[in-house]
Amino acid sequence: MSNLTHTDSMMNEIRELLLNARQRVAVQVNTELLSTYWNVGKIIVEYEQESKDRADYGKQTLKELSKGLTKEFGKGFSVSNLYNMRLFYMHHQKFQTVSGKLSWSHYCELLTISDPVSYTHLRAHETEADL
Repeated sequence: MSNLTHTDSMMNEIRELLLNARQRVAVQVNTELLSTYWNVGKIIVEYEQESKDRADYGKQTLKELSKGLTKEFGKGFSVSNLYNMRLFYMHHQKFQTVSGKLSWSHYCELLTISDPVSYTHLRAHETEADL
């Protein structure tokens, strides 16, 4: 085997290793993100259920949370995204029902569907398609 062929062979093997590692990392990051957002939603819902004035909670507390979280952690904590985290938890009260094959963006799109039957059907279809 010539040096060039040997180098090409090593390059291909290393490329495959790195591409596989990147894919595994992306899947793990997505799973952690979904878990974190699910838990944020859970905290919001639990505090909301303790609050006697839910309308005020929904408007003011999410705004305050958004300001504080954005200041400390940067983008990703708008009022609408926090609201989606809340809905995400409400639609999936058991985290085991969340598919790691779908990204947060996919779940946000699914949350816009108001009909629970359509939501469930579409989610099952997208999971099967291995998005």
